[in-house]
Amino acid sequence: MQPTLLVLAAGMGSRYGGLKQMDPMGPNGETVMDYSVYDAIRAGFGRVVFIIREDFAEAFKQGVGSRFADRIQVDYVFQKLDDLPEGFVVPEGRTKPWGTAHAILAARHAVKENFAVINADDFYGQDAYARAARFFNQLPADAADAMAMVGYPLENTLSDHGHVNRGICKIDANGLLTNVEEILNIERESDGLVRGSSIDGTRHMVPAGSLVSMNFWAFGPAFLTRLEEAFTQFLQTLGDPLKSECYIPTVVDQLIRENEAQCPVLETTSSWFGVTYPNDKPFVVESIHKLIADSEYPEKLA
Repeated sequence: MQPTLLVLAAGMGSRYGGLKQMDPMGPNGETVMDYSVYDAIRAGFGRVVFIIREDFAEAFKQGVGSRFADRIQVDYVFQKLDDLPEGFVVPEGRTKPWGTAHAILAARHAVKENFAVINADDFYGQDAYARAARFFNQLPADAADAMAMVGYPLENTLSDHGHVNRGICKIDANGLLTNVEEILNIERESDGLVRGSSIDGTRHMVPAGSLVSMNFWAFGPAFLTRLEEAFTQFLQTLGDPLKSECYIPTVVDQLIRENEAQCPVLETTSSWFGVTYPNDKPFVVESIHKLIADSEYPEKLA
């Protein structure tokens, strides 16, 4: 069975000032997601599932999903704040989403096959999708609990216009992920050094060459069960009831530390760029035009 591409597109775009996942970036109005789906199709993915918010569903389907409906199966699921395990309710005053782990769980009833996870507003490049597809193609038929991560150098993923959050990774001699730590508010400061904050708020230096997760993951369907268990545990030990979030790298790291999983790192040669702040857009537009000029993408995708 061909793998599915799961696109996390329910973000609020608070730092960008709007729905950046639907903002045109290509020469014919293409969004970053258009290039992601295009790359997934030519890598051999057979389906794309967009995780979105119900309040912009129709605009999203018409503006994005309709572009590919004749070339790949397109489905949608809604991420809802009150979609919680039995016995849990949304804390009074909570409006913030629960994080990327919860976003994936929104698709737990829709995805039964191998799947890759990406952010809607990140450009990952053709090679990243090809490596994920190759990983799936080489798996034994019974490897439902397999997982892998596509890795990029940190210095190639920073923004010149504000801080970013990244999963900082360590790998062993066999190319397996040994540790991933979610570091927040990473930026190159005035002294030229890169610093970020741990989940507990501690500020520290982060080596610019660190391998990072850009939230491009490859999972077997059994991961969804593991994820639901981890999210339930997160809710049981909830820190700040209004702001705490459950991140994919944190869940993967826990599984690795408990010897419940092995996670190969698929180091990619692709260029990565993303849209976090409005001032990031000109660079993204310029980068896409350069890739088109280099014949990596057609002038018009659809």
